[in-house]
Amino acid sequence: MKTIIISPFSRFMRNGQLNPKNYPYWKELVGMLKEKGYYVIQVGIDGEAVIGADEFVKNPSLKTLKKMINECFIWFSVDNFFQHLAYLLNKKGIVIFGQSDPIIFGHNTNINMLKDRRFLKPLQFDIWERSIFSEDIFPKPEEVMEYFNKMEGEK
Repeated sequence: MKTIIISPFSRFMRNGQLNPKNYPYWKELVGMLKEKGYYVIQVGIDGEAVIGADEFVKNPSLKTLKKMINECFIWFSVDNFFQHLAYLLNKKGIVIFGQSDPIIFGHNTNINMLKDRRFLKPLQFDIWERSIFSEDIFPKPEEVMEYFNKMEGEK
């Protein structure tokens, strides 16, 4: 069975609000991936929401995370540390962007999904606490699956 890793969240916000980088449709997307027969592993830290994956690996060491990335079929994340580590390991994946600009923060080896550039925050290097979470700025799970299906066919 092929494994998919999902790093679904960016850091907790200091002001207690939802992080505007966090994709709101993980449960739906995970359900679609599991329907296709994939084993889905969520990686994250204590306190993060469960997204319906088959397994949740909390607080993995860097060594463990590297091993998981190298062994997985593909991975998904938001704009967080995970996509940069996977890039360093030369492992292609899908990054779902909302308000941060994939031209600045993404890697061209990945599929960088952005619903529309009009949703990008105007000051890309400003603190995230000044941005407001909105689920409307993200692509729907069906759109993400279209890109995944293309990528799956290439492997």
